[in-house]
Amino acid sequence: MKNLTLRNITKVCGGTYHGPEELLDREVTSVTTDSRKAETGALFVPIVGERVDAHRFIPDVMEKGCLATLSERLQEGADYAYIQIESSLQAVKDIAEFYLEQLQIPVVGITGSVGKTSTKEVIASVLKEKYRTLKTQGNFNNELGLPLTVFRLRDEDEIAVLEMGISDFGEMTRLAKIAKPETCVITNIGTCHLENLGDRDGVLKAKTEIFSSLKPNGNIILNGDDDKLATVEEYHGIRPVFFGLNKKYDVYADEIESLGLKGMSCRIHMGEQSFSVLVPMPGIHMVYNALAAAAIGKIYGLTAEEIRRGIESLEPISGRFRMIETDKLLIVDDCYNANPMSMKASLDVLKDGAGRRVAILGDMGELGENEVQLHQEVGAHAASCGIDKCICVGELSAHMAEAAKKTDPDFDICHIRTREELLQHLGDYIQPGDTVLVKASHFMKFEDVVQTLEKL
Repeated sequence: MKNLTLRNITKVCGGTYHGPEELLDREVTSVTTDSRKAETGALFVPIVGERVDAHRFIPDVMEKGCLATLSERLQEGADYAYIQIESSLQAVKDIAEFYLEQLQIPVVGITGSVGKTSTKEVIASVLKEKYRTLKTQGNFNNELGLPLTVFRLRDEDEIAVLEMGISDFGEMTRLAKIAKPETCVITNIGTCHLENLGDRDGVLKAKTEIFSSLKPNGNIILNGDDDKLATVEEYHGIRPVFFGLNKKYDVYADEIESLGLKGMSCRIHMGEQSFSVLVPMPGIHMVYNALAAAAIGKIYGLTAEEIRRGIESLEPISGRFRMIETDKLLIVDDCYNANPMSMKASLDVLKDGAGRRVAILGDMGELGENEVQLHQEVGAHAASCGIDKCICVGELSAHMAEAAKKTDPDFDICHIRTREELLQHLGDYIQPGDTVLVKASHFMKFEDVVQTLEKL
């Protein structure tokens, strides 16, 4: 890994080196916090978690051939190289910041309340038409996940697409300091993490911290149809590039047509250029994601044909509106996470499904003092959006069911207290030919629901 010698690592994280002097100028081959992934030449970073202190794995990883380890404490009698530091978590961030500076490749940083991951996927799918592109995998988008994503970069990579997720003020500033994005993308400002951020104005303030380490002469890409983002006029002289469904924006779409669960078709306009494209995932939100990707593609010199090809080659990922077709059902696996905005968007897409359209919805977390009202709003939307049945699961989701019944007394809705109870009786609620949406916040573990539906 470029310039990640033990000498530089020690200096970057303000540590004290213990070990053979001849190893100081050796570069590590990888950086890992997972002892199971330790390999010859690696640097092991032991994280102190709520349940496990990874320092206990240090002897094992060093036997596997790691070049060195970090440690928050003195390793008495150690016969291996280690760097003593105050905090493993802070050190891993400092090392990632230094490493990314060595590579000098452009970073596209993506944040927003809804659609970060799907937007990241479309942008990466477009950029790979011209560049060797590395993107965030899974949920590696926080203060530990972002550095681990950075450590996957190598000299031959040409651009990085990094997702950046937060739940409190100050977090984005720390993430931006690591990533130092050349281009910032914000998808929207919704009602997420209100426990800490208070309201949408708080969300806007927290998300726009991403600009704090924006490279000089960088780029800002914003959803112009979001009322909060539309208020952003400039940052240090950088005028945002807006995308949306209005002709006044720099990048916009028209001729929009829903193809049901097969996706969306539209025409994308970028200045003097325009092209028709099939977005292979359903929902108007995917048109917005494609617009963000088109804006990025234009900035990085892709042709309209390359951008179109990249959008159309998008592949769905598990838990993010992935279609699973069984002998009996079409399952819409959208169970990775949820908030009121994404719940409503998914319900709007479900109504275009074939057969009986059934939503299995679970509790949404981190909504703060308005959590009851926000669950009620989703329930009311479910009853009025044109689907056939809704199954609400969890303590908070009882408010969804109550609101749905008030909105439409004839709407087919039921409430189940726990995921376990749902799994026991799932077959009683589902019929052959149904299209079934599965969505809840991650803590509800609705991947079990998807797996059970696949077996029906």
